Amino acid sequence: MQIGILYVDDEVNNLNSFKAAFRRYFNIHTAQSAREGRKILEAEEIGVIITDQRMPGETGIEFLESILPIYPDTIRILLTGFSDINAVMGAINRGQVYKYLVKPWQDDELKMYIQNALELYNLRKENKDLAQKLKIATMELEMLSAREKI
Repeated sequence: MQIGILYVDDEVNNLNSFKAAFRRYFNIHTAQSAREGRKILEAEEIGVIITDQRMPGETGIEFLESILPIYPDTIRILLTGFSDINAVMGAINRGQVYKYLVKPWQDDELKMYIQNALELYNLRKENKDLAQKLKIATMELEMLSAREKI
C-alpha cells in the first residue's frame, strides 16, 4: 500500500487544487480542519503532512505540535500565504517542520519536496525497523551466552 500524503487547509479550493495536481503521483488525503486531519491520521499510514498555517480554531503549527508525540516520524511541511517570521520560527521549533513554503505553491517545486519528504519518512521507518531487529538479535545473543555459561 502506498504511504499517504495529508494536506490540511480550511480553503476547499486549495484542497481541490492540491488533489488535482498531485493525485497521479501520490496517495492524497485532504482535510478541511485539524480535527478531520486527526481522523485521517488514525485511519491511514501518513508519511507527509502538509498544513496551512492560518486556519480557524487551530493554526497549522498548533496542529503539528499536537500530533508530534503520536506521529513523530511523519514529515511536516507548513504552507501559508503569509510570510510571518514568528510563524516560521514557531513551525521549526515547536512543530519540527521539515519545510516552510509560501502560497501559492509551484507544482514542480512542491512535488520535489513531497518526494524528498517521503524518502526521508521511509528512511526513518527503515532505521526504526533495523534498530528493533538489532535489539532482538542482541537479546538473543545475550540469552545464548548466558546459557553457555551455565
